[in-house]
Amino acid sequence: MTIFKSARNLTRAATLVGLCMAGTTAVSAQEITLRGASMFDEQHAFTKTMEKFAELVDEYYDGDVVFDLRLNGELGVEADYVTFLQQGVAIDYTIMAPSNMATFAPSIPLMDMPFLFRDQDHWEATLSSDVLKPLEDELLEKADIMVIGYTGGGVRNVISKEPIENLEQLAGFKMRVMGAPIQAQIFSALTAAPSAIAYNEVYNAIQTGVIAGFENEAASIQNLKFYEVAPHVTLTKHAITVRPIVMSGKTFRKLPDPLQQAVLKAGVEAGAFGRELESREDGQKLQEMVDAGQLTVHEFANREQLLEMVAPVQDAYAAELGATELLEAIRAK
Repeated sequence: MTIFKSARNLTRAATLVGLCMAGTTAVSAQEITLRGASMFDEQHAFTKTMEKFAELVDEYYDGDVVFDLRLNGELGVEADYVTFLQQGVAIDYTIMAPSNMATFAPSIPLMDMPFLFRDQDHWEATLSSDVLKPLEDELLEKADIMVIGYTGGGVRNVISKEPIENLEQLAGFKMRVMGAPIQAQIFSALTAAPSAIAYNEVYNAIQTGVIAGFENEAASIQNLKFYEVAPHVTLTKHAITVRPIVMSGKTFRKLPDPLQQAVLKAGVEAGAFGRELESREDGQKLQEMVDAGQLTVHEFANREQLLEMVAPVQDAYAAELGATELLEAIRAK
C-alpha cells in the first residue's frame, strides 16, 4: 500500500513525527516510509512526477511503503536537499537541478550546461541513453546520491524587469544564475553580469534592484509568480532542463532487494513520464501567462551568435573536468 502525505492533507502519527525529527527512515517488518521533498505545489510537474514514481513503486513492489511527500519548500530549498540526501537524513528522494549538487560532485552540472542540447530530440536521446553514466557514478562516489531517473523538459529563458532583445541590451545585465561555476561562465561569455543568489531570494532581489532578472523555465515563473517583478521573457532558449530524480544512497542500501529493484525501475519510468509532462506543459504555461497579461515575450536577435560565443567556454569546462570525451559523446547523440 502506498500512501501520499502532502503538505495539504498530511496526517501523521506521533511515532512518524518522531522518526522524521530524528532524520531516520522508518523501516519495520510491516512498513517502510520514504520521505520526498518539493519546492513547489501539487500542480507542478516535479510533484506529479514524484507521485508517479510512488505509484510505480507500489505497482512493482509487493510490500508496504508509505511516501511522505512534503511540498512548497517545507523542508527548505534544493541546496538543503543535497545535504540531507548526502547525510541520509530528513529526505530520501527528490528532483533537483544538477547545479545544486556541484559542491559534492563538480562534474555533475555538465549535464545541465547552457546550450548543451541542439533541440528536444537531442535532449530526449541523451536522457534515454546511458551516456550520462560517468556523471552518475561520480555523484554516487563523492556524494552518496543515486540518480534513479531523469525528468525535466522546461525550456529556460531570460526573465527581466525591462525588455532584452539583443546582445547590446544583454551586456551588463545583472542576473541571477545557479551556483555551479559553469552557469556564470556561460553568461559572462555572453557579456551579462551573472551572480549566484539563493533561489528563495530572487524575487526580493529583483524587487529591490540587486539584480535585474534571472533565467528559468515557465513552470517556476508561474508557480512562484516571478512575473510580478520581472514581466519580460526573452527567448534565449539556452537550456532544456535536465532534472535528475535522486535518492540518498544511504536510504537505498537499507531497502530490501525487491524494493531496490522496484525503485530503479520506477525511477526510469517516472522520469520518462515527467519529461513528457513537463515538455508538454512548458509551452502551455508560458502562453497562459502571456494571455493573462503577466508576461511579454521577446525574440532574441541573432541567437545563433550566442551558440558561437559559448562553445569555447563549454570546451574549456569539459577539459578542466577531464570530460572532453563525455561532452563529445553528448554532442554526438
